[in-house]
Amino acid sequence: MKQILNFIGGFFSSKPDSPSMKRLCGLLCTIFLCYTMYENSKTDEHTQPSVPLVESVALLAFGCLGLTSAEVIMKKKKEEPKTEE
Repeated sequence: MKQILNFIGGFFSSKPDSPSMKRLCGLLCTIFLCYTMYENSKTDEHTQPSVPLVESVALLAFGCLGLTSAEVIMKKKKEEPKTEE
């Protein structure tokens, strides 16, 4: 039980080895957006979700996953050791 609480608590810390809240948020937004689009394909036009809502969830998912990717790339550049000749 303590391992599960430590894992969940890792989302709220900024340690490098802990899980990322941005990845979790991006993943959940992507899953919900895909589910909404799938369900929307089976319904009539008058029951569609609002377009701004779908676009904002898509932007949030893209932003969260994009920020995490940018952090990983920038972190790798900083960690590269300089070779001396």
